[in-house]
Amino acid sequence: MGAAALVCAQFVASSALSANLIASVSLSGQTMTVMQDGVVTHEWKVSTARSGYSTPVGSWSAKWLSRDHRSRKYDDAPMPFAVFYNGGYAVHATFETKRLGRPASHGCIRLHPDNAATFFSLTSRYGLSNTRIVVSR
Repeated sequence: MGAAALVCAQFVASSALSANLIASVSLSGQTMTVMQDGVVTHEWKVSTARSGYSTPVGSWSAKWLSRDHRSRKYDDAPMPFAVFYNGGYAVHATFETKRLGRPASHGCIRLHPDNAATFFSLTSRYGLSNTRIVVSR
């Protein structure tokens, strides 16, 4: 079991929250592990904040979804399949797939478009209140 999966499993075991879909993001590993109903179903490379920016560490429920979102803050940059979890921070697709696995974003959690579409669909199915995004160092 990878470090992100272990952190995710520990969160599930120790949390009073009853999220059925948990995305555990490891900043040091640049990975996201997805657990559905306590079972690891996906582990994907991500890109989080590059130097000069930050991806907040913590645990949040998903707040809202936007299939074809564009950033108002960063020159109308595309953020497809966005799952927002903390203010303007979201898990979303990137077209810079060669940069996945290392820091590259302004703070959001970037995924391959196929993986972002899968996570967006899972979040839609499980519901916002049943989806947690857990970010650890």
